Amino acid sequence: MVDGVSGPGGSAAAASLSQALSGGQEMGRDEFLKLLIAQIKNQDPLEPQDNSTFVAELAQFSSLEQAMGMNERLDMLALQQQGLANSQVTSLVGRIATVKGSIVTLDGSGTGAQVAFSQAASSANTKVQIQDQNGNVIRTIDLGARPKGVSTIMWDGRDTAGNVMPKGPYAVSVVTADDNGSPVGVSQETSGVVVSVAFDQGYPVLQLDNGVSVPVSDLLRVKTANTTT
Repeated sequence: MVDGVSGPGGSAAAASLSQALSGGQEMGRDEFLKLLIAQIKNQDPLEPQDNSTFVAELAQFSSLEQAMGMNERLDMLALQQQGLANSQVTSLVGRIATVKGSIVTLDGSGTGAQVAFSQAASSANTKVQIQDQNGNVIRTIDLGARPKGVSTIMWDGRDTAGNVMPKGPYAVSVVTADDNGSPVGVSQETSGVVVSVAFDQGYPVLQLDNGVSVPVSDLLRVKTANTTT
């Protein structure tokens, strides 16, 4: 009588492979092949593995190979698309971008700066407060009632006393209220020349010449910078 060569190792391999196939256990290609080969090497020659089971395991391996190949191709395609997107974003350097934000920049010449914001609804009272780099409110502009939508005003770059403010960034906050005194939703905008684009956060970040850094998802509008002097 010939003893079967299946031993603890063979039984364990067969059990592990069977469990992986039926139990939804995640398995890579190499692990699958190791268990399959171990099962074949250690099976009892007098009671070989059932053909239907072996074919099912080969079919499972074929599906695994196809899935891994598809994942590799999808990963490569995603990398190519990300590269194209990054290349397009870098073309913004040197252009004037309008983004979500609350910073305006004075050039110190006394020409002032544009302030833009958008209201979710009309307001009965609207005030624009300008703060310096120390957080001090240097100017409050009372705009009264404002309609729903985008509003654009020009700050003359002066404080409450009429002094021309020095060059630098200034924070703008818009305070609104409806007829009942309840605040109205406001989103603010800021504009500047894109001086660089960073990718170290895992997504493109625009750096404007007014010191503002925002993700490209906050980009609202782009226009060509005026190169004339």
